[in-house]
Amino acid sequence: MLVAAAVCPCPPLLVPEVAAGAAPELDAARTACSDALGLLAAARPDLLVVVGAAEQDGHGTFPQGAPGTFRGFGVDLGVHLGPTAQPAPERELPTSLAVGAWLLERTGWADAPIEGLGVAESLEPERCAETGRELAGRAGRVALLVMGDASACRTLKAPGYLDERAAPFDADVARALGAADVAALRALDPGLALELKAAGRAPWQILAGAAENANLTGDLLYEDAPYGVGYLVATWS
Repeated sequence: MLVAAAVCPCPPLLVPEVAAGAAPELDAARTACSDALGLLAAARPDLLVVVGAAEQDGHGTFPQGAPGTFRGFGVDLGVHLGPTAQPAPERELPTSLAVGAWLLERTGWADAPIEGLGVAESLEPERCAETGRELAGRAGRVALLVMGDASACRTLKAPGYLDERAAPFDADVARALGAADVAALRALDPGLALELKAAGRAPWQILAGAAENANLTGDLLYEDAPYGVGYLVATWS
């Protein structure tokens, strides 16, 4: 069953080497992510699954030790999803899972085996719920690291330009994550999320499926929209 979850944003800019001179702007987000991962470790899980949205070639499961890279963002930096197995897996992590792997390396995760799951941003809500329930049944004590950004339409300079629906959408997500409100997450409109470029919708709804009947409580650790993109950090335990 699901015993804990951490929700973190997944912009490559979270990695200081990628952000370069702008790195200090996300220091508070990095600190919140580290705090969230600390809660996961304290839950003593038997398995940690990192979930994030991905392009088609990044769909499916990734074993422990799967490699990721930030070369596509101009930085010769590689990561692995936990300790590398022999022989090392070859398929590279999608960006969302690579950022998750970087967070885990940064905090020295060694508390449970790790797996990754890349999902389509367009994954239907009911399939998200089914996936979450399947993940929750993978071990006696399962933890999730859920990687996903909110809307990318909060300002005129945002990647998706300004959309007046973005701030209310992000506020609803923040309330749901902070309250561990499974029903509110399941009710998120996938069409609206896609229009607002909210890549976290499917991963959040997978979390909602995994948390059914788990009676977890939530805590919102960080909420901001630097660069016009909503970033949220929350914990469920």
